[in-house]
Amino acid sequence: MNKRFARFSISTAAVLVLATGCSSSGSPAGVPGTETSPSSVPSVSTTHSPSHSPTTSSTAPDTTEAAALRATLTSLLSDHVWLAGNALDTAVKQKGDLKDPQVVGAVKALDANSVALAKTLGSVYPDAEKPFLASWRQHIGFFVDYTLGKATKNDKEVAKAKANLDAYRTSFGELINSVVPELPADAVGEELIPHVDSLFAAIDASVAGKPDYQTRLATAADHMVMTAEILAGGMAKNKGLEGDVDGMASTVRATLTSQLSAHVWLAGNALDTAVQKKGDLKDPEVAGAVKALDANSVALAKTLGSVYPDAEKPYLASWRQHIGFFVDYTLGKATKNDKQVATAKANLDAYRTSFGELINSVIPELPADAVAKELIPHVDTLFAAIDASVAGKPDHQTKLATAADHMPMTAAVLTSGIVANKKIDS
Repeated sequence: MNKRFARFSISTAAVLVLATGCSSSGSPAGVPGTETSPSSVPSVSTTHSPSHSPTTSSTAPDTTEAAALRATLTSLLSDHVWLAGNALDTAVKQKGDLKDPQVVGAVKALDANSVALAKTLGSVYPDAEKPFLASWRQHIGFFVDYTLGKATKNDKEVAKAKANLDAYRTSFGELINSVVPELPADAVGEELIPHVDSLFAAIDASVAGKPDYQTRLATAADHMVMTAEILAGGMAKNKGLEGDVDGMASTVRATLTSQLSAHVWLAGNALDTAVQKKGDLKDPEVAGAVKALDANSVALAKTLGSVYPDAEKPYLASWRQHIGFFVDYTLGKATKNDKQVATAKANLDAYRTSFGELINSVIPELPADAVAKELIPHVDTLFAAIDASVAGKPDHQTKLATAADHMPMTAAVLTSGIVANKKIDS
């Protein structure tokens, strides 16, 4: 086991570099040139002079440049945590065998996200794209070292990884400050502390095989909402982008982006865990993953309920129902029961209609058929991820990332209806 993990540690940097060139599409998910529009790099104008330009009469507060930038960073940074956690967990399960197809696929998906993040920064600050990518890849390598140390019970390597990540926070803060002077280096460095600590906690749970691993990983991903807000705020101020990063509309959009993206990751991870455990729902890891998924459903319901109290319970019941249909689909695929697969598909198709009607009854500004149509990519992309999981294909993480990448669009649609319905103007 130690030898395999040693190979994993030594070779990771090379694989991360190679992964970028191995993409079949030539562009990572969420980067211009792909069909994944929700997390595409926003078209940011740099000609505005005010630090926070007022929203024009023709631009809704949730669709301004500032709001779009915050939502995009929220999506990409959240995906970073999910992909990093899943890649490291996959490596742990495969005992550090870097040549294992599942590990290779997970690392490839993680690096595609790093490239997408770099391109997002580069769309506003072209000269910073390459330095950011090199720096970001470096900190992932330190998390790999930490995982290796934990898995092999090498306290010295764990301590070294911690020290490297502590120093990294300083250098990363200086890099960001050199590009965006409005963001103090020490403040950026301090903002990374929860990112590092919460991902450490998730890695520890993975290595120990604890059932709360998915909950720990969700906690780490949740922190990215704050990180995205801080980075977007500095960039918006520096470039004088239209809109208010911290406004109510922008906050609603970012919150829904984070929670809906987490829904996909948690659902995908829970279903994949169940597949790995051959459908044993009593297995502690499966039970833990299901618990984390349901906690996200409750959080989503509470978010809607904070605006529409009477809709919280009906939404939660409806949302839980559609998760059950995905479970049925997974079971059908795993047991090669075509009839069950067909029933699950039909149920999810009908669900789209009923969910659209539920949302429309609460937010008349969102037509029921439009909401139902918006769910088509959610269903289809998650089907594709489930298929890859059941088949043991190495592109499972990439498929899951594609499914998660659609959620920023769903969040944007829902936010637009809430903003119009509640007449939110900031």
